[in-house]
Amino acid sequence: MRFAVIQFPGSNCDVDLLHAIRDGVGEEAEYVPHTAESLDGFDGVLLPGGFSYGDYLRSGAISRFSNVMSEVTRFAEEGKPVFGTCNGFQILVEAGLLPGALQRNENLHFICKTVELEVVNNQTRFTTEYNDRELLTIPVAHGEGNYYCDEETLAELKANDQIVFTYASDNPNGSVENIAGIINRQGNVLGMMPHPERAIEDILGSSDGLRFFESMVKNFVKETAEV
Repeated sequence: MRFAVIQFPGSNCDVDLLHAIRDGVGEEAEYVPHTAESLDGFDGVLLPGGFSYGDYLRSGAISRFSNVMSEVTRFAEEGKPVFGTCNGFQILVEAGLLPGALQRNENLHFICKTVELEVVNNQTRFTTEYNDRELLTIPVAHGEGNYYCDEETLAELKANDQIVFTYASDNPNGSVENIAGIINRQGNVLGMMPHPERAIEDILGSSDGLRFFESMVKNFVKETAEV
């Protein structure tokens, strides 16, 4: 499986994602600049965390107009896997690939710490290596991670099992219903505020994030074999 790690001006978790793919699951990964106009030859797209364009206007609001985002949208519409963490999640929301919005943290402070997540849906292509309701230890680092959506959207997320991760014991940012990560209706675009790519080795404090990427690879292999 060959992954594109998109680099925006201000991305700072691109190296982590590249390491998670190459050294964590032993697959191919390449940096792709925000100016790129093609994602041909890639099987998965990863949008890293960071502060794209300095988070001016709103986090992700400028990056969603980058050249590469039209290709990311096409990629997503074709049913291929797209993952965004932290700022990547914000960009996916701004691009309309995921519903809702990300607001300033409830306490108005930047938060950088390890949190406990609950796997609410382990039947996505990103989570099949986890047990249902399993608790994970994953770090967060964000200033605008407060997920918000209106009541109608929230009802749809629940009805369609689109809530994938929730904060288990401590909601660090005030997100509605403790939401930490969601997926689109088609099941191929996932965004989350926590950083699984920063939890792929025990020496980092947790390897719970590794199975996230293993799920992506194993399901890609399975889907490819079925074609």
